[in-house]
Amino acid sequence: MAMKSGPATKKRVLCVDDDEDTRDMMRVLLGAYGYEAVIAASVSDALESARSGGLSLCIVDHWLTASNGIELCRQIRAFDPNTPILFYSGTGCRGDIQKGLAAGAQAYLVKPDFDHLKPTIDRLIDEAVSQNSTSDLKT
Repeated sequence: MAMKSGPATKKRVLCVDDDEDTRDMMRVLLGAYGYEAVIAASVSDALESARSGGLSLCIVDHWLTASNGIELCRQIRAFDPNTPILFYSGTGCRGDIQKGLAAGAQAYLVKPDFDHLKPTIDRLIDEAVSQNSTSDLKT
């Protein structure tokens, strides 16, 4: 007899932004997209959430109070090379985008690009799931 699995668990997405309105907006958007939003206002809160594991994606602002997203991205990559990271930031000059990608992010969107936000989130999570499934088959 086949067992039914329980309801699908929502994928958890960490959103790091020091602007309260942006955090609130991202909480609503991520919920509407079908994801569980984990919200962080600071680098220390973000690192605590990232270290706890169970995240499907990290969305990081480039400029954060008392630090920056580039450094946060590097710190996350030091202990988690696999969870995709998306920069979603108001700064979009070529140098900033290159720094974000060089720090370990998979994508960089410039606020307020809502047209590409959901497709990018979905793609990054799907790619990570697919990559993890492929590496599970190799072990």
